[in-house]
Amino acid sequence: MELRITTLSENTTVARPRGLLGEWGLSVLVEVDNLKVLLDTGQSISAVHNADVLGTELPQIDKIVLSHGHYDHTGGLRQVLSRRKKEVEIIAHPDVWAAKYGHNPVEKSSIYIGIPFQREELESLGAVFKLTDEPVWLSDNVVTSGEIPMTTDYETIDPGLYVKEGDELRPDPLRDDQALFIKTPEGLVVILGCAHRGVINTLRHAQKLMEVKPIHTVVGGTHLFRATEVQLELTIAELKALGIQRLGGSHCTGMPAAARLAQEFGQNFFFNNTGTRITF
Repeated sequence: MELRITTLSENTTVARPRGLLGEWGLSVLVEVDNLKVLLDTGQSISAVHNADVLGTELPQIDKIVLSHGHYDHTGGLRQVLSRRKKEVEIIAHPDVWAAKYGHNPVEKSSIYIGIPFQREELESLGAVFKLTDEPVWLSDNVVTSGEIPMTTDYETIDPGLYVKEGDELRPDPLRDDQALFIKTPEGLVVILGCAHRGVINTLRHAQKLMEVKPIHTVVGGTHLFRATEVQLELTIAELKALGIQRLGGSHCTGMPAAARLAQEFGQNFFFNNTGTRITF
């Protein structure tokens, strides 16, 4: 089995090659089982630009998976689709098209943070949406998480996130938050988008769904940048108990949490920046 994971867009970049763009958001290309899957598309132009710099051929992508419906994970959809000459299936939760808003504490107002395109435009560019809250098997070894159950008592949804229903803003349960799970001989590899429903909830779900206990590698956004000290310590303890071999923090992990993870996991932790490539 050969697996390659390339981060096309993230807040920061590796030093080489030159010319990579960092941008708040995430986009990760997974190549495995003769399958090329793009998890998220970044905020705008960065995923396509960086794919060119890295020599990655976006027209060869077989599937696109959206981890959730926020602009920083879907804003590159138009650019990615414009590179393709044929239709591509986009797998997401039905709530990905909800009218999502975030609270702006500075202006004391709420701003739209959902997908920045109309569905009809994306479909005219070749998008074929497969919307389901169930896991979708992309091969014998690769599956989307589907809706992630919330089982821990310390992982909660960010209270500053809302969904608009009519004229009213209500707390967003982020049911559309999902990840990508890959079964390898070394154990599970989990690619996170933002882990809004909790990184530990996500990993436990991966073990149950894949019927595999060892988790070898976790990369992506852990959404710990707003975690309380209690949540961070409980998360670290559980990650250690799970025996994670490689932990690559991205995007919404946040520098304080990333520094704490680096302190606890030593060489097993790394910054999963734009341009990072992992091979198995």
